[in-house]
Amino acid sequence: MLKPYTPHHMTLPIRVGSSPANRNLLLLEAWSQQTRWNRSSHEFARRAFFPTLTNSKPTVSCSATVSAKPGLDDCLTVLALLPLPPEPLIPGFYMPLYVEDPKVLAALQESKSGETPYAGAFLSKDDKDPSPVIHQVGTLAQIISIQGEQVIIIGRGRIQITETVSNDHPLTVKTHHLKDKPYDKDDEVIKATYFEVISMLGDVLKTTPHWREQVQKYSQDNIGDSNYRKLAKFLLKKRSKLTDSRAGIFEAIDFNYSKLADFGAGISGANELKLQEVLEELDVHKRLDLTLELESTSETDEDEKEAETFRKRIEPIKEKIPKHVLKVIEEQFAKFDRIRRNYGSTDDIYDYLDLLTSLPWGKCSDENFDVLRAEKILDEDHYGLRDVKERILEFIAVGTLTGNPNGKIICLSGPPGVGKTSIARSVARALGRKFFRLAVGGLSDSSEIKGDRSVCIGSKPGKMVQCLKQVGTENPLVLLDEIDKLGKCSKYDPEGALLELLDPEQNSHFLDYFLDVTIDLSKVLFVCTANDTDKISGPLIDRMEVIKLAGYTTDEKMHIARDYLVKTVSEKCGIKPEKIDVSDAALLSLIENYCREAGVRNLQKQIEKIFRKIALKLVRQRAKTKKTRGVAEKFMIEETNLADYIGKPVFLGEKIYEQTPVGVVMGLAWTSMGGSTLYIETTFVEESEGKGGLHITGHLGNVMKESAEIAHTVARRIMFDKDPKNLFFPNSKLHLHVPQGATPKDGPSAGCAMITSLLSLAMKKPVRKDLAMTGEVTLTGRILPIGGLKEKTMAARRSQVKVIIFPEANRRDFEDLEESVKEGLNVHFVDVYEQIFELAFGYDQ
Repeated sequence: MLKPYTPHHMTLPIRVGSSPANRNLLLLEAWSQQTRWNRSSHEFARRAFFPTLTNSKPTVSCSATVSAKPGLDDCLTVLALLPLPPEPLIPGFYMPLYVEDPKVLAALQESKSGETPYAGAFLSKDDKDPSPVIHQVGTLAQIISIQGEQVIIIGRGRIQITETVSNDHPLTVKTHHLKDKPYDKDDEVIKATYFEVISMLGDVLKTTPHWREQVQKYSQDNIGDSNYRKLAKFLLKKRSKLTDSRAGIFEAIDFNYSKLADFGAGISGANELKLQEVLEELDVHKRLDLTLELESTSETDEDEKEAETFRKRIEPIKEKIPKHVLKVIEEQFAKFDRIRRNYGSTDDIYDYLDLLTSLPWGKCSDENFDVLRAEKILDEDHYGLRDVKERILEFIAVGTLTGNPNGKIICLSGPPGVGKTSIARSVARALGRKFFRLAVGGLSDSSEIKGDRSVCIGSKPGKMVQCLKQVGTENPLVLLDEIDKLGKCSKYDPEGALLELLDPEQNSHFLDYFLDVTIDLSKVLFVCTANDTDKISGPLIDRMEVIKLAGYTTDEKMHIARDYLVKTVSEKCGIKPEKIDVSDAALLSLIENYCREAGVRNLQKQIEKIFRKIALKLVRQRAKTKKTRGVAEKFMIEETNLADYIGKPVFLGEKIYEQTPVGVVMGLAWTSMGGSTLYIETTFVEESEGKGGLHITGHLGNVMKESAEIAHTVARRIMFDKDPKNLFFPNSKLHLHVPQGATPKDGPSAGCAMITSLLSLAMKKPVRKDLAMTGEVTLTGRILPIGGLKEKTMAARRSQVKVIIFPEANRRDFEDLEESVKEGLNVHFVDVYEQIFELAFGYDQ
């Protein structure tokens, strides 16, 4: 069985039956399922199957001459190669084939090693044709090379079947050689046709880069007909002066009209029946006319098919396409036809029309505003996050009443790994919308959003146009991921492009520069994610409705790990649930000592690490049990053996001191990774009368440096009010430090902790045990509200803090927290620093 090179994903094995008739039908059926293989793929096929022929001389003689005894005319009985690709082999051209059938391969090997290394190449007919299954006129093909199952043949002349010698597999036939009819080389009519074919070839090579590339490759090949190589080189060298170079043309191809007709047909890429007609035509003048027709119609036919494809694409939705877009499409069709008639390149217009007609004009997903269904989906995909789910359900409820949830841009803000992206996917699933993720983190070029202008080399449409083409609807849910990490560029401002994209007043007529027509993006539901909304510019954040995801409590992480992560990871690792048992104590230790992050991404990674080690043990056990016939044990993951799987604990406790020393106070901080505790430490350096001062370290930002200066001033005032005789601050040089100096720290919530640290040192009295505080202080001692209250509360719980001081303005925020977060905490809310003083120092030592 034979077949040409095709990409591996399109290769269809063909098996030949015992009956020749059945065999041919099977071959035809198989070939009908494969993609059309045209002559433009010869070079690619040759490089794929025969790399030794690419940059070096073939192992077979390049001249491919036949021994004088016997000659071509003596080759009367030949093996019929079946099936050929869906086009005939033109004399002078070579064809790579792949032979799977061992009998056919053996017969070809025998022919090649004998005195007549030839076979017959006959085009198969349509299986619906009642006449014989192969065309009677074919090509005598010389077998150039056989490497394994790879065969190269080259056409040497026309032959016609006269008799079937053997119907046994492989098919063998008797043939006679066909000769061209005599013609007068000096006839003016045939000369004119000849020069017209030459001129047409020159025009095609000037206007069609693809054909020019194929002719250039053919001019460099050493396998095909030498006259074809001469003609190819001549056309490439003098194609701009063909009409004035007739003598040169005659010299180039020895004034051979027949060769020119075959060469033109061979590179035309015309359909198989037209090429078969050229192969069967023995009148050289008529063959030149046929070739001239192929050259002038094959590319035109292809362009017409492409244009017709675009027209069919828009016909059913013509009424839904905006009038200004429809006008541009019609103008492009007219331009396409005009350039095609002038033999110009239509590649750019083709790409543009392909994009413009592929967009989902007027096509929207059927939305589902069922709040109960949405609630069920959110609960299935995420545990906890009650406030977040409530906000999203409110958003969907508005869509239920209005029939359209658009107009608001949701921004999901929170630490990494808390489920921002997966919540967006859940919302898309709940609403029945298509989902598309666009990463804008680090994006610094507005063309990624707005597209390139079509005049630029390598221009392409913006991400939103690509999104609409990919999802196939006008109302997808588009996730703008990591919008707080948007790049900065004064020349190519991406922020301006996003403002236009997210503004409901502008995105209904959004202009993509590549598309050059406005499109309606008002039906798109935009969801953004960010770790820190403070880094989003004011104009952008003003267009968003921020929903904060504070992270998961220890109890929530336990549920997520037990009910979802362990089961999911077990399935991914191919381990049956009954083979492993992870205790609650082990999960709790994993959460508290290894995975204190606000999210659960690292928790999943650690569970995967455990299961991978178990998978290795199971495989090793299985290998041993084949010999010993033992039974694989059940693996128990306990707190005691957890370190054997994931190493030593990462966190040994955020609480550094069991009993807080003088001058040390625990503060609470918010970071993009969640909440954390931090100690404020102050120590005495030296005493110098009237030269008191404060030195600050700990990689602090400008805000915290100012807080420290304010704290020093307020502490001096409070100390003077309580004990005027205490001259500690006026006469002492102090050093205030925030540990973990390698970590940048900044934020307006450490003032009260700094003041308390300074006063503790001045009074030589430690603060109350198990106390943590947060809040900024003004020069007059007022306590200002803070952000990230939930994260800070969870950080305090991790450090076994029982008493927390929050600003009075945050009382409502604390009351809204889940009971599991508030349980067991003694929380005080204060307005002025004097209240903190009593809580920190008003106790009996």
